[in-house]
Amino acid sequence: MAKSRRSPGRDASRSSQDHTGRAYQGIRQMLFFNEITPGQKLHYRDLAERLGMSPTPVAQALKLLEFQGLVRHEPNRGYYLEPVRLEEVREVYDLRECLEVGLLPDVIAGLDGGGADKLQKAFECHAAATRERYLKRRLLADMELHLAFATVAGRPLARWMLRQLFDRLYLKYKAEILFYRPMETAEAEHRVILDRVLARDLEGAREAMESHIRSVRDHVIDDIRRNLEEKSTIVF
Repeated sequence: MAKSRRSPGRDASRSSQDHTGRAYQGIRQMLFFNEITPGQKLHYRDLAERLGMSPTPVAQALKLLEFQGLVRHEPNRGYYLEPVRLEEVREVYDLRECLEVGLLPDVIAGLDGGGADKLQKAFECHAAATRERYLKRRLLADMELHLAFATVAGRPLARWMLRQLFDRLYLKYKAEILFYRPMETAEAEHRVILDRVLARDLEGAREAMESHIRSVRDHVIDDIRRNLEEKSTIVF
């Protein structure tokens, strides 16, 4: 039997994609842990040195992040992390509300066949995270709980879109801002949402989800506004 021959060009292309993927994930980690701050210029050679790779895949990764709207490219100047914008935060939460509330009929329809167990498990993980002191883990548990609703709804595209909205929040804004409210409050609100979904109470679930997302939105916007006002009035 003749051995199949691998194309050198195909191997090179796959290797390039792997390096770009590593650079992309590495920069995402820096953003998530606020090692890069809003408005900061991104020097791709410095990023490449920190990631231990050549500048080429880093430059390609920055283009992917630009496509996501997380960084912007200024001709002849380079890449910058987009600054904090209250309008963007409001729009993200408003889109989340439309998307997540709209999914609830499908969530309830997907409870059978293991859907209820998936939601309960995601909630238990979220509740456990509220007792930890690591804000980043709380962020991830909160995101996974909301994504679990989209998963149970059987709507993969909606889940992908929801993940993009979480990316916009989590990769730009500090955990201390996103979790301005006590985590116990978020746990209680999620418990109400889950209970009403499991009871197949569509209107009650919609009301609880709307109330939760709007409450979080208003607290986050108020905290960001206070931070921006403080920076504009205090000189050290």
